Amino acid sequence: MKKFLPVALLFSFSSIMAQQRLLVDTHNDVFSFQLVTKADLGKLQPVGNFDLIRAAKGGLNAQVFSIWCGEDYGKGKGFAHANREIDSLYALIARYPDKMALVKSPQELKKVHQQGRFAAMIGVEGGHMIEDRMDYLDSLIKRGLVYLTLTWNNSTSWASSARDETTGKGMRQAGLNELGKQIVKTLNKNGVLVDVSHAGERTFYDVLATSTKPVIASHSNAYALTPHRRNLKDEQLKALAKNGGVVFVNFYSGFLDSSYDHRVQDFLQLHKKELDSLNNIYTKDFAPTMLNVMYKKEADQIRPPLSALVKHIDYMVKLIGVDHVGIGSDFDGSESFPAGMDSVADYPKLETALKNIGYKKEWIDKIFGGNFVRVWEASKK
Repeated sequence: MKKFLPVALLFSFSSIMAQQRLLVDTHNDVFSFQLVTKADLGKLQPVGNFDLIRAAKGGLNAQVFSIWCGEDYGKGKGFAHANREIDSLYALIARYPDKMALVKSPQELKKVHQQGRFAAMIGVEGGHMIEDRMDYLDSLIKRGLVYLTLTWNNSTSWASSARDETTGKGMRQAGLNELGKQIVKTLNKNGVLVDVSHAGERTFYDVLATSTKPVIASHSNAYALTPHRRNLKDEQLKALAKNGGVVFVNFYSGFLDSSYDHRVQDFLQLHKKELDSLNNIYTKDFAPTMLNVMYKKEADQIRPPLSALVKHIDYMVKLIGVDHVGIGSDFDGSESFPAGMDSVADYPKLETALKNIGYKKEWIDKIFGGNFVRVWEASKK
């Protein structure tokens, strides 16, 4: 029987957290996963990448939780599903009110951090969840929306995704239409960050032409290093920096290492029978994660090294400047991350790796949270 650390252990970290740097991760999908597992995230979990115990151990004290559902959740489903996940976050906060709080502004974020509590924020990953309705967008804003990822892999009626612009699948038009521009302007007006991760290039540049506030990419990497459609090309990175925005680096193995996709496909095919069974329990979105748990030694062998993640961070810092780079791990939203980055407990390993290539505390502080605060404050002006 596994022995879990008592929730009381979390309490002992409160005074430590209050003295730590503000460490903000802009993208974690644990509440999509939690709808399947029903886990109490205030307790140490045997699977997955996030819980409050490991967050405290790793020095993570502020998280934008991704509210996500796939393209199967169309009109009549997406908004309701988004609210189910937000309800789960609210329930966790209600269970541990002395340890965490929902924050809706940079000022609240700083206050909660000073109190030694964990700061929880909401990012909705996929504009399809507003179902083309401005009143649904207004509702999400009132619930605490920090950013809206305009598209997931699927396009909306008003914005085209990177997948669809690349493949031509499911796309009515490239870029933003008038409704899309209205949505961007509404986000600007309400101090909500516009997120271009997953957006196609046409949408990306239409957003920059429309937005009057800095724009973010909440979980994206460098295309020059890994030419995946989800990563940003050099000209996009430069344009985002010129806009005053920030790109938050994704930890997913497939966006860090071009050879990972081939290795993982071989791994999945080797264990296809087990994967099919897991699909019936955990859905196709989370079954690969559970397969990795079952065959951990094999899964670990196909992960890229931590240096791959450091390389993406350093590449972007050198290209666009340290003021425009942050971290958006995509923990609990993918099946694989670099060796050593198993959970939110492992941020110190990334800090050490950055120090080893010459990064000073001031730079690491910016990457680990300062740049997020700056861009969020700019969105509120």
